[in-house]
Amino acid sequence: MSHQSALSAGTEGDTTNDQAAGPAGIEQTNAEINARVNAEIKQRKNGFYPAVSDELAELMKSGWADTELHDVQPIPQARHAAARRAALSARFPGERLVIPAGNLKTRSNDTEYRFRASVEYVHLTGDQTQDAVLVLEPTADGHQATAYLLPRSNRENGEFWLDGQGELWVGRRHSLAEGERLLGIPTRDVRKAAEDLNAARGPVRVVRGYDAGIEAALTDKMTAERDEELKVFLSELRLVKDEWEIGELQHAVDSTVRGFEDVVKVLDRAEATSERYIEGTFFLRARVEGNDVGYGSICAAGPHATTLHWVRNDGPVRSGDLLLLDAGVETTSLYTADVTRTLPISGTYTELQRKIYNAVYEAQEAGIAAVKPGAKYRDFHDAAQRVLADRLVEWGLLEGPVERVIELGLQRRYTLHGTGHMLGLDVHDCAQARTETYVDGTLEPGMVLTVEPGLYFQADDLTVPEEYRGIGIRIEDDILVTADGNRNLSAALPRRAADVEAWMASLRG
Repeated sequence: MSHQSALSAGTEGDTTNDQAAGPAGIEQTNAEINARVNAEIKQRKNGFYPAVSDELAELMKSGWADTELHDVQPIPQARHAAARRAALSARFPGERLVIPAGNLKTRSNDTEYRFRASVEYVHLTGDQTQDAVLVLEPTADGHQATAYLLPRSNRENGEFWLDGQGELWVGRRHSLAEGERLLGIPTRDVRKAAEDLNAARGPVRVVRGYDAGIEAALTDKMTAERDEELKVFLSELRLVKDEWEIGELQHAVDSTVRGFEDVVKVLDRAEATSERYIEGTFFLRARVEGNDVGYGSICAAGPHATTLHWVRNDGPVRSGDLLLLDAGVETTSLYTADVTRTLPISGTYTELQRKIYNAVYEAQEAGIAAVKPGAKYRDFHDAAQRVLADRLVEWGLLEGPVERVIELGLQRRYTLHGTGHMLGLDVHDCAQARTETYVDGTLEPGMVLTVEPGLYFQADDLTVPEEYRGIGIRIEDDILVTADGNRNLSAALPRRAADVEAWMASLRG
């Protein structure tokens, strides 16, 4: 990160989020700029530069090359986004629809988290610009889509170097003309969005929770019921993936496979440090080949594997223990993989580890076999849970018969969680969908879901033999529903215990 902005010199940069705080137009005087500078310095203290001289302001205005891009081509997902907008338009005829991308979120003081646009906005545009807003304006035959974007920084009034979100500080952004060619829809200055929406008449629906400024402009036009219907529809619109999305998910999985290979190769170094080494190793692959990790990587060694969302990743890595690695690369288009393998750190499972692992593997096999078009979504969960319940009864950990165990849900003491979820732009995708279209729905070709059974015996669980305690095993794969069954997108990672051992040996040399 750079050390000082022109406005807040002496701090870690001016990261003001409020666009209204920026210069309003090129007619802004140097006195007004100085007043703004002084106000910023008063807010942040310890500035090296008390003001901007007239001479410096003049110097910064000119001598810059024209960098307008005239050969910009539409982004690959533009035509798919258009089809999604058409479906949205058909669902809400005659209504104005507002889908914000969201704003930067403060991490601490004047630093922000890396921006990630709302999945609704990304799905409908393919764009990831912060502060952007998609508006579907009703017309006689549907809707006209407009992307409200922040234009290039103004050099005449000093915005590009005086504002901490100016291009000198955070990088070049696309002009409105470039944005129009990229997205295939008209664009407009986002600083006019609130005014335009406030002046509009007729019913409005907005995706809430991303842009407080836009919501404030629509306060007297919004209703919770209408907005919830919009969010639910947009969630259900993502249930079935198109061919481009499936390709992106495969890219995410392929990178994830390479990330798992990276981890196996450095397990000896992780033993000398901690789970953090594993986390950092996988993260490197995610940032080199994608945008980020799709969620906090779970790098759970030893008894930490019994904690479902162990993301502290600060524990020891010991030979003889298991490593439960649950991680996924997120592509630059924001589609994520979600894969889990439970690996013997030594390279070989113990007899007990293998027994438990094989039970989970058999459960996953049953679950994957149940994934096919026309099947109930619940079928793969039920199939996997039956196998696990059967093994728990067989081992004497639960009193049978198995039907009783399942009816009462007794296996959940050791299986803990559901066996899968939808996958896409969110790791737990389509979460706002209605129950009848998701958990109680029917599988269709193009759906992508995880199948991830597990068994977890807590370190302090007195209901199991001592040797079981502290063992947690999960196997998770990303499964595409096809016209004639399913395809395991993550099949390149071995699952059988013997295959896992052979794979690890080949990577370690």
